[in-house]
Amino acid sequence: MTPRQRMVAALSGTMPDRLPVSTHHVMPSFLKKYLGGASNREFFDRFGLDPVCWVSENRADSSRGEYLDPDHHGAFLEPRRVASERWRVSIEGVPDPAYPTLRYTFHTPRKDLTTVLQSDEHTTWVTERLIKEKSDIEVLAECMTYPLCDTEAVNRIAEGEESLIRGTVLCFDVYGQPGCWQDAAVLFGIENLILASYDDPDWVHAFLAILQKRKLRFAESTAGAHFDLIEFGGGDASSTVISPQIFETFVAPYDSPVIEALHRAGQRVVYHTCGGMMPLLETIAAMKPEAMETFTPPSMGGDTDLAAARRRLGDAVCMIGGFDQFHYFAACSPGETKKAVRECFEAAGEGGRYILAPSDHFFEAEPELLTAYAEEARSCVY
Repeated sequence: MTPRQRMVAALSGTMPDRLPVSTHHVMPSFLKKYLGGASNREFFDRFGLDPVCWVSENRADSSRGEYLDPDHHGAFLEPRRVASERWRVSIEGVPDPAYPTLRYTFHTPRKDLTTVLQSDEHTTWVTERLIKEKSDIEVLAECMTYPLCDTEAVNRIAEGEESLIRGTVLCFDVYGQPGCWQDAAVLFGIENLILASYDDPDWVHAFLAILQKRKLRFAESTAGAHFDLIEFGGGDASSTVISPQIFETFVAPYDSPVIEALHRAGQRVVYHTCGGMMPLLETIAAMKPEAMETFTPPSMGGDTDLAAARRRLGDAVCMIGGFDQFHYFAACSPGETKKAVRECFEAAGEGGRYILAPSDHFFEAEPELLTAYAEEARSCVY
């Protein structure tokens, strides 16, 4: 099997020739520090992993007066921004002694909205939330653009590719998450959003509905795009962040219709929940994604028992992840890494609906341990 065929088999419920082994995003800081700035594909080839090709391609709906922002050309996993006369983004640097800091201003006829992001060599985070007043969501509803999937661009990349073609549901401009609740958490702050779910649930429902409308349009526009898998969800809906009750009230009702729209468009879906998952397994499975991730173990702050999760999910869902990259990609022996791989395979691999992967990103990893990880996984056969 090609790597793409192998992973699609696991996602589709047919038997792969061996355990598929891959990773989530390959972080640019890792490639620069350890591999001299190698490309993603060079990383996969070097270690013998099943490659994933992430594709993010947007187009603008000209019938709505929208256009691709000529001043924005995308970045790591960020597609071209879509602008209009009612929705434009400008950027300015903010002096800071510790980190590169940027202020983004969303210009609209109603008012200007601002958010501030900081970065280091590994990642980016929000220091000022875009939504500061509850009435700000009315600005989004009235003025924001609705980017669509550029299916022709996706298919040009996918043609003849042996990597798994993986995309994501549209995130909010500048910085966001695929899931409705998760996008709201980025824009308003997760603590604020949790409190509002108790103090003003009607406002939270209205906020989520506004974000859902944008994601539904994007999901519908993926029809004909040759993705193998589209990511949805995000860590702010994990059970180490919110309760199952909040998930059932504010997450599933808004994310399920988006999954249904993706299915109507002919797409497979992976629901991403980095953090705790065990109290939510059946609830997420009932939303009918083809796959779930990241199955983070307790040793990394999650709660997953892989074998128990496999028993509870049965063969209805492909499981992706479960590997402890913090303890077995650094400061251990290759034999310990191989043992950890074998334990994951024995816990979740039966039936072939499992793709071995780290529990989300990694920023540090010793190359010899990545080699051991891939070698052992390739020896796991059905």
